Amino acid sequence: MISVAGRAPGENVIRPPDPQAQEPPRCRRPNEGRAPGQAITTLATAPRGEQGEGTGGATGALPRAERGWIVFARSTTIQAQPSAIDAGIAHMRDIVLPALRELPGCFGLSLLVDRDNGHCIATSAWESEDAMHDSAERIGPIRDRALEIFGGSAQIEEWEIAGLHRAHHANEGACVRATWVKTDPSRLDSAVEIYKAGTLPAIEDLEGFCSASLMINRRSGRAVSCTSFDSAAAMAANREQSASLRVDAARRTGVAALDVREFELALAHLRVPEMA
Repeated sequence: MISVAGRAPGENVIRPPDPQAQEPPRCRRPNEGRAPGQAITTLATAPRGEQGEGTGGATGALPRAERGWIVFARSTTIQAQPSAIDAGIAHMRDIVLPALRELPGCFGLSLLVDRDNGHCIATSAWESEDAMHDSAERIGPIRDRALEIFGGSAQIEEWEIAGLHRAHHANEGACVRATWVKTDPSRLDSAVEIYKAGTLPAIEDLEGFCSASLMINRRSGRAVSCTSFDSAAAMAANREQSASLRVDAARRTGVAALDVREFELALAHLRVPEMA
């Protein structure tokens, strides 16, 4: 995650007391040692009348969203201790997710983890910007306890969902490649349309494709695209082709790439409409 000194104005950084001593990573991931882009990923959710159970996540089957429907998301990037990842996942699944489901306007939670360097991204989706902001006070203690379990600090960001497309449900073992970019805020809408019309169809042809989402921050001009795949093997197999698509997309949209990272999809409990 980005260091405290490098955070953008308006970003919140939370540090719990006495984090655990870091142990050696248990596995290696691409881009080791690079500072990640801004916190990612979450996916759009459906109106209350379209909620349902199931794993959801990037692939929860819901009807296409109506034009003009805007969904918001809050992401928390956690710099966790690699040795605490499993305990953190269990806490998010068994404690945090049920608590979030009790909050008005919240439709669930997703969690991405990198077991190598401890980077984790938890994202909640909200039916409106007001609902997201109104939840801040109640979420504070929930987040603080989760940070204690993960043994790390957190950086919080808010997003607008600009697009989402799914091919099929993401099963156990699914992985996610996240790409952070930045452009002039006035060019975001144009970049989104180019992504939907050109980049997304090409991404869908990648081996093991499950789903893709795009989130934007209109104030900063930042955006993050997230693509999920059936397995780590499929994601590795399409890495070179995906890199070529990123270069082409950056050229066509005029965005500047900030970072690319790969994650395990540890939790996918969001119900989302099609927004491609």
